[in-house]
Amino acid sequence: MITLHDLTKVFPGGVHALDGIDLTIADGEFFALLGPSGCGKTTLLRTIAGLETPTTGRVHINTTDVTALPPGRRDVAMVFQDYAIFPHMDVTTNIAYPLRVKKVPRAERTAKAADVAARLSLTALLHRRPAELSGGQQQRVALARAIACHPAAFLFDEPLSNLDARLRLEARTFLKRLQRELAVTTVFVTHDQAEALALADRIAVMSQGRMIQVGTPADIFHRPATTFVASFIGSTPMNLLPAHPADGALHVAGATLPLPAGLTPGDPLTYGVRPEYMDLSLTPRPDAFPGTISVLENLGTHTLVTLEPGTGTTHIQLVVPEGAEPPIGTPAWAVPRRALLYRDGTLLTTL
Repeated sequence: MITLHDLTKVFPGGVHALDGIDLTIADGEFFALLGPSGCGKTTLLRTIAGLETPTTGRVHINTTDVTALPPGRRDVAMVFQDYAIFPHMDVTTNIAYPLRVKKVPRAERTAKAADVAARLSLTALLHRRPAELSGGQQQRVALARAIACHPAAFLFDEPLSNLDARLRLEARTFLKRLQRELAVTTVFVTHDQAEALALADRIAVMSQGRMIQVGTPADIFHRPATTFVASFIGSTPMNLLPAHPADGALHVAGATLPLPAGLTPGDPLTYGVRPEYMDLSLTPRPDAFPGTISVLENLGTHTLVTLEPGTGTTHIQLVVPEGAEPPIGTPAWAVPRRALLYRDGTLLTTL
């Protein structure tokens, strides 16, 4: 278990990279730190690893306060974005290096490296050097090196970002299966929300050194706590539309919708609806957003349709099945099925 207590990190010049982080990561959990560049996720990971010293706060691994311990005494293994494997060593020596540092006998560490390599399909590559390996193979060597020392926790800093799209998908499946088999607590830093949703048991969405929302992938996707999280999560961005209650109804982008209880006229609201949770109608409806189809984007089995409302509202996007998209220039209406309502950027209610 990893526990962080009121963790802050202030760099010279007064830059707050971490601002009052409180978090508990359960034993055996796959936990993702997600957010845009500069949000503090890598600084937090490096602080857990001992590569950064917090300005204030404490780091506990299980019941041990490791805040003042050097990285080598924290019993964690880190896999970096660039893999950081030694170019002059072959695969066996790279995998066994942490054991060498711990003064494990040569025969034992060589046997351990061979065993771990077999689990990661690296047996045929044991005598090669990194320059003779593909990106995916180098990534597996870095993972094998982390596994070989049996750490209490894995710390992954965007380990898949250097792979091409297909390899990244394969590595994602492999990594999740491996973590389940090893049952080792894993903290995974990524800016790719699809990666976080696919891999993690829980996700922390970060912005400006703070955790904006912590929850399961389903919680984060279906009930984003703020408009920032709503716009950041999802393969297609959530539609965030100005809304105002008046005359007993909720008026949004040309649509008249039922008014939730407790709302009063004049409330500045934001109506959020994912493109996947809208239907396309070619006949006028008062409960739908009117517009003209301006862009069609093929997503394979589905098409992303962009409507231009022509009312000053930003464009509206929805997803329709392949082959169901009308031609560009067609008048159409987007019918919401499931939506969220925000006040001052914070989730107010679901609709």
